[in-house]
Amino acid sequence: MTQIEQITGTGISLRGNDIDTDRIIPARFLKCVTFDGLGEQVFADDRTALEGSHPFDQPQYQGATILVVNRNFGCGSSREHAPQAIARWGIQAVLGESFAEIFFGNCVAIGIPCLTATAETVAQVQSALESDPSLSVTLNLDSQTVRFGDETEAVSMPEGVRQAFLAGTWDACGQLVANAEAIRATAANLPYVAW
Repeated sequence: MTQIEQITGTGISLRGNDIDTDRIIPARFLKCVTFDGLGEQVFADDRTALEGSHPFDQPQYQGATILVVNRNFGCGSSREHAPQAIARWGIQAVLGESFAEIFFGNCVAIGIPCLTATAETVAQVQSALESDPSLSVTLNLDSQTVRFGDETEAVSMPEGVRQAFLAGTWDACGQLVANAEAIRATAANLPYVAW
């Protein structure tokens, strides 16, 4: 299992509250059989409307691994394609004021930590990234901090999820596969299970 203690990289600021999953990956891209290619379509309609000025189109943010958002990010439908599209664009962690619960869970399922901070801290990080896109950002799940430039601020994450990332047990499917023999042995001893 993969333990995730911290993520360090450049960041990309995406301002706005209530950015829903239909904006993250429009419904017409949900017909795919696999998630391949979704990264190219992340924020497709917003990017088209902004004619190249969307942060995900800006050359200075290409290669960013940390997305910094505002309140209620990922609201709307429960489509797992939204975090998949973000991840396939290259994002490895998200810092925001708050996240829609299902979006948060879908991110955890694929190993993307979503950490929260105060509106003031998020605004500070966003402004710092907009001033200097090459600025290194570190999200540390162990110390629950975000470090950007000379600044260090508090972040948080639900304790059970944080411990799962730190222990490497966040991948529920991976846990089942890794423990298949133990599961079979337990099932074989259950009187109500017949193979």
